[in-house]
Amino acid sequence: MTTPSQPAITATGLRRSFGDHVVLDGIDLNVPRGTVFALLGANGAGKTTTVKILSTLIRADGGSARVAGHDLTAEPDAVRAAIGVTGQFSAVDNLLTGLENLTLMADLHHLGRAAGRRRVAELLDQFDLADAAKKPVATYSGGMRRRLDLAMTLIGTPQVIFLDEPTTGLDPRSRRGMWQIVRELVTDGVTIFLTTQYLEEADELADRIAVLDHGKIVAEGTADELKRRIPGGHVQLRFATLRDLESAVRAVSSTAGQASRDSDGLALRVPHDGSLRALKALLDRLDANAVEVDSLSVHTPDLDDVFLALTGNPDNQKVATR
Repeated sequence: MTTPSQPAITATGLRRSFGDHVVLDGIDLNVPRGTVFALLGANGAGKTTTVKILSTLIRADGGSARVAGHDLTAEPDAVRAAIGVTGQFSAVDNLLTGLENLTLMADLHHLGRAAGRRRVAELLDQFDLADAAKKPVATYSGGMRRRLDLAMTLIGTPQVIFLDEPTTGLDPRSRRGMWQIVRELVTDGVTIFLTTQYLEEADELADRIAVLDHGKIVAEGTADELKRRIPGGHVQLRFATLRDLESAVRAVSSTAGQASRDSDGLALRVPHDGSLRALKALLDRLDANAVEVDSLSVHTPDLDDVFLALTGNPDNQKVATR
């Protein structure tokens, strides 16, 4: 019998205050290995504080946590040896070249001269920086600087990487380039703990998402699970004739709740929770009543809707996490 792999990150009841201001009010986390976990929240919600605690940069006021199998309080050195951190702003030296920045980091990790050269060369190639390796970082674009920053984080081959808003200020092409790098890291077994202001980024990358508001995690799940919790999902049905529309209204009236018809547009909007089961039930009912549908589209709330619904209001702290 095989035992499940140990989570990359666990936390129970983490708390942190700055003076009278409570930033984290007892949060729990469980992040499986080899996944992307995204923490969403408004500015000041506590995302960066969470990263700083889990990466041993500051202490929690209460609670416990384990990162890469090591206790955060009892084994901070072991935690530091197993993680990498890329902050909101590039931690690179503008006066040095990309090669010199990476070499310096290799020396700090005590890789040895030969092993360090090999690792630096690998990372320059992996992050498409080889051609610019001997140029001062001050001449790099924003995307190049972020790639170099992440490459420096990877010098020590960390098991867990904390990415705190890693694509802030990048253009769409550079942002997507960073997304591809993150996907490749996860494929290689690295765990990514991501904080981001870009909800599209979380939707694209994260296996699970937690929403942080007023110091508490108010919701957690996959992107699809979170979207299904927000009202507004519906199926849009369009018809070739008014007769077909009227037949559809009669067919779904007893089961679809507040279905809304648009006679001019020959369309019917039917509330829908986003599940395959509900969609199949709707289609079966239309088919059983011989209703001809010209076209169909499913509309679900996006993460913007989730974020706006769950953050900024103290009452939302009552939402049960999943």
